[in-house]
Amino acid sequence: MAWWALAVPALLLCLLRPGRAALPAPAATRLREEGGSGRQREQAAAALRESAKRIGLLNSSSKDNTTAVYGINQFSHLFPEEFKAIYLRSIPHKLPRYVKVPKGKEKPLPKKFDWRDKKVIAEVRNQQTCGGCWAFSVVGGIESAYAIKGNTLEELSVQQVIDCSYNNYGCNGGSTVSALSWLNQTKVKLVRDSEYTFKAQTGLCHYFERSDFGVSITGFAAYDFSGQEEEMMRMLVSWGPLAVTVDAVSWQDYLGGIIQYHCSSGRANHAVLITGFDRTGSIPYWIVQNSWGPTWGIDGYVRVKIGGNVCGIADTVSAVFV
Repeated sequence: MAWWALAVPALLLCLLRPGRAALPAPAATRLREEGGSGRQREQAAAALRESAKRIGLLNSSSKDNTTAVYGINQFSHLFPEEFKAIYLRSIPHKLPRYVKVPKGKEKPLPKKFDWRDKKVIAEVRNQQTCGGCWAFSVVGGIESAYAIKGNTLEELSVQQVIDCSYNNYGCNGGSTVSALSWLNQTKVKLVRDSEYTFKAQTGLCHYFERSDFGVSITGFAAYDFSGQEEEMMRMLVSWGPLAVTVDAVSWQDYLGGIIQYHCSSGRANHAVLITGFDRTGSIPYWIVQNSWGPTWGIDGYVRVKIGGNVCGIADTVSAVFV
């Protein structure tokens, strides 16, 4: 019997919850296919056992059944240090605090708002083992801003930003604000992904001066909204999806539900895109698109509680204009 077949059933016994028929186990599939030396397999099995202990602790510390659910997923075969080194490569950027300008009587915020309903959000992508979350977040915002203006929703090149944003480090990490500053200063036109495809590694920058299509930005706004998440909601409704940075260490084990605990502000390490919010239930939450593929979380999305700057979601917030 293969080593992984011994480990996974025990983990499932620990992690299955009442009402859940099964847990996703892509980690087991990846471990089975990974092969490698006996030492490599032992390390992967040890990481899986450590994941089981960590997941059990995360789930037991939830205060009610509306909080996040953690379990085995595609990252369970990685030690936390490995996960951070590969996927959490966003560089923090200190921003000025947002200062509200009085505009008289404001229109009430809707209870629920999601840019996906407007058909201006591109499909969830997968950054694979490239630490380019910062580029995915920024490009996602540009795609939406372009579509919101009445244009066709296009899948723009993330690889172009990874290769060409000279003030960042490609797949070794970067800052959403630095990327937006570069795009704003250079007025580089992003081409379609089909013209400059994603390679999951940093490459040489290519220029497309003769391309018949390209999207450049006209500007961007970036602020610290900590303590002002209602104003952040107004910004999202008025300007479009928001590129943000978060502490995503505990997201390694996320399956679903609303994250309210298990992460900190001031420790940003991952960039994502807020597409909406929902305040219809007892716990209001942000609707956040990740770049770890559609099999992660809730079809590639995560829900983060609104209020209290959970995971530092309000610390570094950017909107882009085209």
